[in-house]
Amino acid sequence: MDPTTDNAGYAGDPGNARAALEALRAEIAKAVVGQDPAVTGLVVALLCRGHVLLEGVPGVAKTLLVRALASALELDTKRVQFTPDLMPSDVTGSLVYDTRSAEFSFQPGPVFTNLLLADEINRTPPKTQSSLLEAMEERQVTVDGTPRPLPDPFLVAATQNPVEYEGTYPLPEAQLDRFLLKLTIPLPSRQDEISVLTRHAEGFNPRDLHAAGVRPVAGPADLEAARAAVAKTTISPEITAYVVDICRATRESPSLTLGVSPRGATALLATARAWAWLTGRDYVTPDDVKALALPTLRHRVQLRPEAEMEGVTADSVINAILAHVPVPR
Repeated sequence: MDPTTDNAGYAGDPGNARAALEALRAEIAKAVVGQDPAVTGLVVALLCRGHVLLEGVPGVAKTLLVRALASALELDTKRVQFTPDLMPSDVTGSLVYDTRSAEFSFQPGPVFTNLLLADEINRTPPKTQSSLLEAMEERQVTVDGTPRPLPDPFLVAATQNPVEYEGTYPLPEAQLDRFLLKLTIPLPSRQDEISVLTRHAEGFNPRDLHAAGVRPVAGPADLEAARAAVAKTTISPEITAYVVDICRATRESPSLTLGVSPRGATALLATARAWAWLTGRDYVTPDDVKALALPTLRHRVQLRPEAEMEGVTADSVINAILAHVPVPR
């Protein structure tokens, strides 16, 4: 069966669910050129019920990537453009007075969706940024004391410009820690950029994904089957200890003022487990941990100012730790 043409046979079967999720790469590639690592990261986040922070300069297809993912997974998606004057109620919803019934009724905000694209999240003040904290952690929104559950699956894909750009508000550490992964979206290679321009010259319209040929190749049932299979993927005590040693090493690094919390260690174990399943194994290896260490941990550490002035980056610190922490055999 071709996963790009028939989704019906995948529901409930872990093997078929894996094939359906793997087909996402080819489907999204119809709209986005050369961003396989970001696609994989988004799928890993969906499997782990986590959220993703996408960082890159304007114009590298961050928004298009999320929209293409939603189309290929047949998920409901909504987009919020974060601006300096955006209010928390613009995201979560609010109580509105109905003159006909003389009562207040709740009008859901855009957060009530499967995939919320929080565009340029660091251009809005911390008060509005924090409006997403309950939704991301508890998967519910509380308005006027009443909790309202969000749909499942639910994923926040937030894009941000690099912090040195004018008009940005750095995300607070508490909110950064709520993101499972931070994916950096690089500028395309020369050949990829030629491919992008060639597509546009041939009539590609990024606002019309259907015309670009993007079709649903997986759905919520596939995600549910995949999540159940990921939960059965074996994690040995040695791998657990390896993850703990990596995270503890960040807390002792002389280049960092803030190391990885136990929540971060749990996240690394979860993402490595999902990656192991996606690659066709029912057990986690040290290489799985290494493969997901950077996107899972880079936003959970904080550099010392003097280290930052010397050109040290979070990625370079984590890579050095991975090179020195003993690997289990």
